[in-house]
Amino acid sequence: MDFSDRRLYLCMSDREDLADFLTQVLDGGVDIVQLRDKVADAASQLRRAELAMEICARYNVPFIMNDRPDLALHLGADGVHVGQDDAPVSLCRRLLGEASIIGLSTHSNEELEVALTLPVTYLSAGPVEATPTKPGRPGVGASYAARACADATVPVFVTGGVTAEKVRGLGDIGVSHFVVVRALTEAKEPFRAAQALRLAIDAATKA
Repeated sequence: MDFSDRRLYLCMSDREDLADFLTQVLDGGVDIVQLRDKVADAASQLRRAELAMEICARYNVPFIMNDRPDLALHLGADGVHVGQDDAPVSLCRRLLGEASIIGLSTHSNEELEVALTLPVTYLSAGPVEATPTKPGRPGVGASYAARACADATVPVFVTGGVTAEKVRGLGDIGVSHFVVVRALTEAKEPFRAAQALRLAIDAATKA
C-alpha cells in the first residue's frame, strides 16, 4: 500500500465513545488509525478492534494494530505497528504477508540505520518532544526527525506533541507525515480538531 498521500495518523487507546469519536475524526480528515492499548487483554483488544476496523473500512482508512501481529492476523487488520522491543519486522512480514502494512518506531540514529534496511511500509520518528503518552522517553529533537525524513525511502511519521500550530514548523524541516495522539483524543470537539490538523498539514505540505 502506498502511504505517501496519507499524512494524518491517529494513535488512540480504547475509549467508551470509540464509535462516535472515531467517526468524528475520520470525518475531519484522519486517514490512518492505530489502536494502541497496553493494558487490555487480547479478547478485549480484539472486540474493540473489530468495531474500530469496521468504522475505518467505511472510510477506506487503514486500521493498524499496535504491537500484536498475531491479533492483526486474527482480525484481518491492514497491518501492525511495532516498537524496538516488540516482535521483529521480519516476523511481522512473514506472518502478515507482503501486502500488509508494517510500521516501526525509531528513536535514534542507530535505530534509524537498522530500520532503513528492513521491509517496512513506514517508519515513525520521535517523540520530537517528551510526551505523557511515552512516559520516561525523552524527546529526540527536530534534527533527528529531519534526518529520518531525509534519509528514508518510505514515509516517516513524526510523533510527539504534534498540534495544528506546530505542523508548519515541522513542515519547514521536511516533515510531511504526522502521528497525533492528545491533540485529538483530548479534544472537546474531535471533528474540529481533526479538521484543523488536516488543513494545517495540507497547507504545510503544499508550501
